[in-house]
Amino acid sequence: MTIQNMADAIRFLAIDSILNAGEGHQGVPLGMAEIAATLYAKHIKVDPCDPLWPGRDRIVLSNGHGSMLLYALLHLSGYEKVSIEALKAFRTLHSVCAGHPEIEQDAGIEITTGLLGQGIACAVGMAVAEERLAARFGRDLVDHRTWAFVGDGCLQEGIGQEAISLSGHLQLGRLTFLWDDNHITDDGDTVLSVSEDIPARFRAAGWHVLEVDGHDIAAIDKSIAAAKADPRPTLIACRTTIARGIPRLQGQRGGHSAPLTPQDAEEARAACNWPHPSFHIPQAIYADWDRAMMKGQTARADWHKRLDKHADRTEFHRWTSGALPHGWHDALPQTRSEPRATIQSSGDICDALLDRLPEILVLCADLEAPTNHKRRRKGFTADHRDGSYVHCGVREHLMGAMVDGIAAHGGLRPVNVTYLAFADYERAAMRMAALMGLPAIFVFSHDSIGVGSNGPTHQPAEILASYRAMPNMRVFRPADALETAEAWQIALEMRDGPSMLALSRQDAEQVRKDASENLSRRGAYILAGPETDRDLTLIATGTEVGLAVRAQHILEAGGIRTTVISMPCWELFEDQDTSYRAAVLGTAPRIGIEAALKFGWEKWLRPEDEFIGMTGFGASARAPELYDHFGITTERIVATGRSLTGR
Repeated sequence: MTIQNMADAIRFLAIDSILNAGEGHQGVPLGMAEIAATLYAKHIKVDPCDPLWPGRDRIVLSNGHGSMLLYALLHLSGYEKVSIEALKAFRTLHSVCAGHPEIEQDAGIEITTGLLGQGIACAVGMAVAEERLAARFGRDLVDHRTWAFVGDGCLQEGIGQEAISLSGHLQLGRLTFLWDDNHITDDGDTVLSVSEDIPARFRAAGWHVLEVDGHDIAAIDKSIAAAKADPRPTLIACRTTIARGIPRLQGQRGGHSAPLTPQDAEEARAACNWPHPSFHIPQAIYADWDRAMMKGQTARADWHKRLDKHADRTEFHRWTSGALPHGWHDALPQTRSEPRATIQSSGDICDALLDRLPEILVLCADLEAPTNHKRRRKGFTADHRDGSYVHCGVREHLMGAMVDGIAAHGGLRPVNVTYLAFADYERAAMRMAALMGLPAIFVFSHDSIGVGSNGPTHQPAEILASYRAMPNMRVFRPADALETAEAWQIALEMRDGPSMLALSRQDAEQVRKDASENLSRRGAYILAGPETDRDLTLIATGTEVGLAVRAQHILEAGGIRTTVISMPCWELFEDQDTSYRAAVLGTAPRIGIEAALKFGWEKWLRPEDEFIGMTGFGASARAPELYDHFGITTERIVATGRSLTGR
């Protein structure tokens, strides 16, 4: 086996694919070819014949612009979907070889990457998932590693430092970062913007740090072996030359992504003694790659033998398939009589599911007391991997991406818990979850001006609208304990994308008693009042549903036939057929009621209808005073209803 030839195969598949596409980023695949070839030839545990094997190592290309590194690796390793024809279709519509990697795990692409820093943060989540599953099922079933190819940009983004810090604290010893230390970014030499000792940042966080020549195969091999033997997470700082092999571009700023020419390809072939035509790999080199994959095939066969004899194989299959146990929803708390904050109701649900769904892993950003989702859960720590609650500290950027990594890894059900005002810290990760269709759950407390005297910095007037605008994101704002339980049930059952729960800090009135059917599945439903013969329709979400119900009683007493619609999830309501939506909304005048901005309500309100809510940011005062100040009150609903109906 000649690893240098294997590396050159990566190098020239990248050159040929990028030249054929007319664009791309050659710096990473050419600069990291020896690193990647050594990892795959000597250390990786995968089987391309079974890309979804749960026991496989996870590989994350965090510097996703260098996607041809991953695609070349997958092709040479034997992943059926990444054929030569697929490489020739690099960066074309519907190609598995997209500009940046897009999750397609049966093709070997573990996760979507591209936004720098997100990849390494997702890798931290994958490493946490591996440790948690190993604690539950043992090392005979869960014994794999997470490898991340990392660029300078990943470590410059703030999320990178959060990833370094927490993974060092948790001592995630099966996590290895392979850093492409080429001293070049898109603007030029890294000296333009970076002067700190980057390996020292890792050492300070408790990492095992090795520094090697990224083109010295023997040194790379030795460093990877040392990483596998050390109980700490490892950074291998690989000093490389960007675009190595192209005389015009190697070591230069243009090596990052300057357009390639046929002459570049010719000169690279001459410099590397690669006489083969475009997209041609000699059979001897393919054979080397096939031999490298044999250890993964053997490992998979041995793993299946152990699984067949494992006492918990049925439960392991359930966890890794994402199946829910029969009758699990019986554990969900039902209706309550007394007012209760929906974030507290969510905590009740999370606690009730501890024994029924032990695969739930809660991640919280230093807000255990106000969000109250820990309760009986044990902490996941460096010393205790069997915990189901990860104290993430004040690291929301990382936490959101960890949720993505855990969901993509499989076997666990991650739940992210923090304040809604901090959702924008997690926006990139939540967007990636929506883009990938990951079944992640994002629970947010303090959803409105009901936060009170913490002030407008913590009152998310505009955030609901911004997340409702995000494709494939289900946004729930439940009215009471029952709707909160329904939202949890839907979020756990639906596997085609993430769900976001916006929950109240202040008490919510219990507006519904009948729990015989999950009405929230329809997105909106008639909570009170007539279906057809009505004078007025009140449409509300969250705690404002309670205000609408109170207003309905007053309006009805005044002879105005009023219907209250609870609308916990706009996206699910949009999915309903037109006849159902029309029946719910009716033709009578409508008032939309939500302690947030009006943006987006045009979907449900006509020009002649009214909206009662926010027109700007909040203020600092107690919640009742703020609702009065901003006119989100029962009295205003009643007055507006009378005006609309002329009564």
